[in-house]
Amino acid sequence: MKTLDVITIGRASVDLYGAQVGGRLEDMGSFQKYIGGSPCNMAAGTARLGLRSALITRVGNEHMGRFIREELSREGVDVRGVKTDPDRLTALVLLGIRDEHQFPLIFYRENCADMALCEDDIDEGFIAEARAVVATGTHLSHPRTEAAVMKALNLARKHGLQTALDIDYRPNLWGLAGHGDGESRFIESAAVTAKLQSTLHLFDLIVGTEEEFHIAGGTTDTLAALRAVRAVSKATLVCKRGPMGASAFTGAIPDTLDEGESGPGFPIEVFNVLGAGDGFMSGLLKGWLDGEPWPVALKYANACGAFAVSRHGCTPAYPSWEELQFFLNRGVVTKALRKDAALEQIHWSTNRHKDWATMRVFAFDHRMQLEAMEGATPEKIGAFKKLCLRAALQVSAGQPGYGILCDSRLGRDALYAAAGTGLWIGHPVEWPGSRPLTLEPEIGPDFGGLSEWPLEHVVKVLVFYHPDDTPEMKAQQEDTLRRLFHACRRNRLEMLLEIIPSKVFPVNDSTSAQVITRIYDLGIYPDWWKLEPFATDAAYRAACDAITTRDPHVRGIVVLGLDASEADLASSLAIASRHDLVKGFAIGRTIFGEAARGWLAGKLTDDQAVQDMATKYTRLCGIWDAARAAKGEKA
Repeated sequence: MKTLDVITIGRASVDLYGAQVGGRLEDMGSFQKYIGGSPCNMAAGTARLGLRSALITRVGNEHMGRFIREELSREGVDVRGVKTDPDRLTALVLLGIRDEHQFPLIFYRENCADMALCEDDIDEGFIAEARAVVATGTHLSHPRTEAAVMKALNLARKHGLQTALDIDYRPNLWGLAGHGDGESRFIESAAVTAKLQSTLHLFDLIVGTEEEFHIAGGTTDTLAALRAVRAVSKATLVCKRGPMGASAFTGAIPDTLDEGESGPGFPIEVFNVLGAGDGFMSGLLKGWLDGEPWPVALKYANACGAFAVSRHGCTPAYPSWEELQFFLNRGVVTKALRKDAALEQIHWSTNRHKDWATMRVFAFDHRMQLEAMEGATPEKIGAFKKLCLRAALQVSAGQPGYGILCDSRLGRDALYAAAGTGLWIGHPVEWPGSRPLTLEPEIGPDFGGLSEWPLEHVVKVLVFYHPDDTPEMKAQQEDTLRRLFHACRRNRLEMLLEIIPSKVFPVNDSTSAQVITRIYDLGIYPDWWKLEPFATDAAYRAACDAITTRDPHVRGIVVLGLDASEADLASSLAIASRHDLVKGFAIGRTIFGEAARGWLAGKLTDDQAVQDMATKYTRLCGIWDAARAAKGEKA
């Protein structure tokens, strides 16, 4: 049994994409950071489509190298073949979108880590685990990397793997164009043609644009170039033809490109061609390795290429398998796919990183409750929140399924210290107790403060909203929520929406469900919901149904505590645990209340406060885990 479907080999870089569109690269004011490099993009793109993917490359022993490794892991890519180079830096690429024809880019690849890939980095056992190996042309440009690729291909042949080549011709990376000509796609070179032709017999599938087949075939006549490649290779040749789709040739090259096998194309707006070929290749590999006929594989490829062309970035633009199926079944609604709300929601919700099947969240984002305690000052509250974090880390002990809620106005130091610990991190934005909803000043009137937040932070917002609110109150709160939601998406941040209608008017089993339905009607799709503990299964069923009918990909629900006793929480969590959409709890004062009062009054030491909170937090985690386990036994 093979444990991997595909291994890609070659470039891995960090793409710094200009955030501004329509200007020169010289004028870019900010950049978005993504993984990049064709093999890296393809590994992630195929993983999103459900293939078991891996990458062989090198990255630097620094922050950018760790980013690539971590991001690939989050995408589901096997990173055992990603080696850390002790001496060289990870490659960088600066890219921009000038207009629909110009996409300036600069490669920072001088003696970079991935170009140090060598034969010793190719492990025979690892290659043998896969069904296919995919190489790209750039790594044939240097003797050291060429030797690594040739070893991998020969091992693939030895173990019966399928092999594919993405010609991926960049004259700049073959030393044929200057640093400022990264956008250049074709320069004739007999040396490059000879190098490519010496390897083409090793492949079962060769993919390229017309210009890339020109370099592989040694002529700018596309049909003649394809015939020159066919003369040295029996591979299926897939020629990408831009808006005309692509053609596959399994045998002799006919008299026209139109006589090749093809799949349907998609009439979409050209927004960004960078990375489109890697998206295309990801879809093609999915169809190829699934044994689909070429028209189906090309349909996947064309669709994945269309997604890339219509969105910002390379890897972030590629679809999940569910998204691809939705698109193929429904078709194009708007040519600017990034402006298709239904499609973008599926794209966002099916490509989120990390699974949070269990949520045991210690909530210490409280502000006014702590400010009202004896001995409280902003400085002391901040110090106490660091003790809360100590307790959370002690209980979680590096295990998954734990998190915190912490603010940045009084808890900034704790919030910063939580970064990279593995904890789920919720970060509140509401001004405590505000109604209508008002946000913390740091968020700013245009919500621009969110641009400063780490991507791992989840925007938590609490709103006191009831179906019987006045039209004026509803309008004010809904406007703030709608603007906040779009600001979250714009800044690539998940959102947790907490609703508490019981603090406004009386509630029944359908009240929260009514609020949830209204929120979705506004076009707001929270990643998480935080709900009051309900007394009945009927209330949970109503809320869960309201959520899943509108957003089947929602992360889930966490239940808040409202300063209830442990006994009361045990009872309410037992009810909540019976519903799969409830992932856990986000509880605060029940855990920290006594410790906060004692510590702020000078009656408890740091260690005593931490231990008190850790003990209570541990008991609540145990209550939840036991309740969930009991639910599983009954099922």
